[in-house]
Amino acid sequence: MKAERSYPRAVVTAKAENAVLQGHPWIYDAEITALTGQPENGGLVDAVSRKGRYLGTGLYSKESKIRLRLVSRNANDVFDDAFWERKLRWAWEYRKAVLREEDLTCCRVIFGEADGFPGLTVDRFGPLLSAQVLSVGMETRKHTILPMLADILRRDGQRIDGIYERSDVKLREKEGLEQVKGWLPLPGETPPASAVTEITENGVKYLVDVENGQKTGFFLDQKFNRQAVARLARGRTVLDCFTHTGSFALNAALGGAAHVTAVDVSESAVEMARANAARNGLSDRVDCVCANVFDLLPELEGQPARYDFIILDPPAFTKSRATVANAITGYKEINYRAMKLLPRGGYLATCSCSYFATEEKFTAMLRSAARDAGVQLRQIEARQQAPDHPILWGVEETNYLKFYLFQVI
Repeated sequence: MKAERSYPRAVVTAKAENAVLQGHPWIYDAEITALTGQPENGGLVDAVSRKGRYLGTGLYSKESKIRLRLVSRNANDVFDDAFWERKLRWAWEYRKAVLREEDLTCCRVIFGEADGFPGLTVDRFGPLLSAQVLSVGMETRKHTILPMLADILRRDGQRIDGIYERSDVKLREKEGLEQVKGWLPLPGETPPASAVTEITENGVKYLVDVENGQKTGFFLDQKFNRQAVARLARGRTVLDCFTHTGSFALNAALGGAAHVTAVDVSESAVEMARANAARNGLSDRVDCVCANVFDLLPELEGQPARYDFIILDPPAFTKSRATVANAITGYKEINYRAMKLLPRGGYLATCSCSYFATEEKFTAMLRSAARDAGVQLRQIEARQQAPDHPILWGVEETNYLKFYLFQVI
């Protein structure tokens, strides 16, 4: 029997209707032509077409340009605790299906819109969950949803000691939210004494500081791309640019690289990479250097060839459409320099984690860099983010990571 709807209703434009029917969960403020009822900030609102067709139910944000984020397209859904628990269980069961058992101890458990939790990210680092809340709808429900998630994992035999919230990002201001950072209380429990924990990914051990590390503490989306690099690194001399915590460098070393030089402009990142190399007994084969990659690559051109495998894993050079052109210029510079440095038969791993630097733009840049460097690229693999960061068709924002392995010939 169809449940009675008692939520405010938002009538949306034909453009919004078409986007929703193709799977996108966002409805912008300018796409709402009429609003009946008194929606609460973070509350539930039904979206309907101009002809009154039910399109879905979403979380309302009175200050964001993304005014409504859909969480259901089923008119019979009842949005009680059982609804959210069911969605959390689906997300966890999906991870269990697509990851190896050993990968479940460090993985992304909730990936926002791709899991039906718009504005919520939850990463697992061993016994700690690291959560980031970016929408007012999730903000109003976090004290229900996050403890519920911990309970689901525990009932499945997983050790969860605490949840640390990393909502210390400026993006929250667009939702009218203050930045927040700290332990999220779990009923009847005392938070852990430390927000630092150890994880093992691909056989490599890392210390992860969920309180002070970038974003939620560690980048999990390159897990299987690091494995691909490790397979190719055996016996090679590797230059890992933008190393951050040393993850690609350590995977290459563990994969049998003859030697690895890991470079980052941040001294603290270099120190962390150095400590991770020592933790894994790889200090004799991994040198960690503090340098600006944009300066280092041209300097190396004048020296005898030292590397036959170069890895380029830069931070996002653009976070908006307005700066895409500058970002592509930056990507081309480092890729051109790497191609010039590599001997014929050498290998290149290159990627972009910016959604706005689309695959079309990124591959066009690579073709241009290869032409200018006077080399030809033989593609080994084209890869994306790990499957615990699922790409939801119809939601192009979930498809952000481009990763290529080439041989330079």
